[in-house]
Amino acid sequence: MPRPFCRRHIAGRPAARIFNPAGTHLSELEEVIMTLDELEALRLADYEGLYHEQGAERMSVSRPTFGRILEAARRKTAEALVYGKSLRIEGGPVEIDRRRGCHFHDHHGI
Repeated sequence: MPRPFCRRHIAGRPAARIFNPAGTHLSELEEVIMTLDELEALRLADYEGLYHEQGAERMSVSRPTFGRILEAARRKTAEALVYGKSLRIEGGPVEIDRRRGCHFHDHHGI
């Protein structure tokens, strides 16, 4: 029996949950689903520029787990961009870390 997922800490929910290629209708597109923890790993590593160890600490996961989450997020982002698919962000075993506030919305003034 696989080990249960521990809740991964995220800073907040994204302002937009669906991204589509311009000029297409959602009903015409295939969809890639990225979980909230995958987006958080992508944000920490690629946007904030944190090392895997630092990102893992922020999300309360091990460094190897952080690496796997990040790899999945990058693969899904590339698939949506390369093949013109819709990218939906939802779900995942997450807990919003209210101690740090919502960085997604605070940083962008939303």
